[in-house]
Amino acid sequence: MTGDSDPSQQWSSDQTGLDSLGPLDKKRQGSIDELIETEERYVEDLQVVLEVFYKPMSESGRLNKAEMDMIFVNWKELLACNTKLVKALRLCKKSGGEIGDLLTAELSNMQPYVRFCSSQFNGAALLQTRTDNEPDFKIFLKKIATDYRCKGMPLSSFLLKPMQRITRYPLHIKKILECTPEGHADRGSLKEALERAEELCQQVNEAVREKENCERLQWIQSHVQCDGPLEHLVFNSLTSCLGPRRLLHSGKLHKAKSNKELWAFLFNDFLLLTHAVKQFTSSGPDKLFSNKNNVQLKMYKPPVLLNEILVKLPDPSSDEPIFHISHIDRVYSLRTDNINERTAWVQKIKVASEDFIETELKKREKVYLGRSVKASGIGRLLVTILEATELKAIKPNGKSSSYCEVTMGSQTFTSRAINDTLNPKWNFNCQFHIKDLYQDVLCITINEKDQFSPDVFLGRTEVPVATIKKEFENKGPVTRRLLLHEVATGEVWVRLDLQLYAS
Repeated sequence: MTGDSDPSQQWSSDQTGLDSLGPLDKKRQGSIDELIETEERYVEDLQVVLEVFYKPMSESGRLNKAEMDMIFVNWKELLACNTKLVKALRLCKKSGGEIGDLLTAELSNMQPYVRFCSSQFNGAALLQTRTDNEPDFKIFLKKIATDYRCKGMPLSSFLLKPMQRITRYPLHIKKILECTPEGHADRGSLKEALERAEELCQQVNEAVREKENCERLQWIQSHVQCDGPLEHLVFNSLTSCLGPRRLLHSGKLHKAKSNKELWAFLFNDFLLLTHAVKQFTSSGPDKLFSNKNNVQLKMYKPPVLLNEILVKLPDPSSDEPIFHISHIDRVYSLRTDNINERTAWVQKIKVASEDFIETELKKREKVYLGRSVKASGIGRLLVTILEATELKAIKPNGKSSSYCEVTMGSQTFTSRAINDTLNPKWNFNCQFHIKDLYQDVLCITINEKDQFSPDVFLGRTEVPVATIKKEFENKGPVTRRLLLHEVATGEVWVRLDLQLYAS
């Protein structure tokens, strides 16, 4: 904006200019000044941390590089981001430019906050542990915090400031936007800046949740003894069809009749009930997942897949905190400590179960749509997957539980899984409609079925329909052996019957 522009459309950096503005514009100016002033103070705090805490802690040798990185993460990157923002704000105010475009651009470059905020908890925990266990270290931190620039605040308080600052940006921008009338040159870009600020907060929150989820899954991996189908499960991994595994809820439950204490973990694909090898006490999930908690848990019953369960209350009017989980031929009657906990468990299990079932339904619908192509092509191919031999062993017992997926374009058919054999016999029939004799290709893929992880690839083979026509046409059903590719061992026996329609 230039100096001869409408005064309401520009900033005022002096009292004379401010006096020429109306009440709403003065309020807008005040909100912008508040943003700049708080940003300047925040950058000063970032600099204080480097000078007062980081430098002497690093030089003292009390912490190694890995520990320093865990506490301060990428602090220098944060300082660089916000120093650049302060300079841009000052320059923009001096020149009378539009703040919305500036904020939009600068907030788009603040990805370092995602890394810092998601790692902040580990750094704070390390700092607390060292302070609690080492009196000399505690005295050292107190001594360097006596610097007048700290204003009596410890390092732990300064480490919270980046997260606090990120959450303030949407509030500052909203305040400016409320004083920016419709038709103002800056209004559209301020709206975009608000979207950027809210997106940044969302990214930070999501990264924090993912980090916490990852750490809790790793805790479960090291504290829960699994056997049977879960013996080799990696908790922090992909599920069979729902993407990455997430811990949705956890806590203490009791069997309704025997009062046996159980520790339950609800993931997005299954519910796991465990019991403690030795009795212990925990005042909540945060204490349960503490690094100081050395409890060992053991799997109580086989995991309950959420697409196979029904959860219900014994009586909606009952005040007793009991709920039931029906799974195939078994019913679990469980009791919580209070009604609120019962409500939380029931709701979370229901939602997770519905999400699992809906995902499977969409997958089946996609397959069904692929099969629903009209039989108006140039012919059909009848396929029977007879058996496979010498498949790769996946399970610890030297066996596999494999199934066969047969596709042609969007048409897909899947056999049942045959358990614990390297030579499964399926005798699986399917029919494909031929649309293009020279483009259609029959694909056969064999996978190891896994309920709790993505299926394992055991080999695939392809046969172009043109090849089938050339070799097998007018010979009736023909049985052939096909080698599996991309694996060291395995072959599949198929029966093919190509029937082309008369033109």
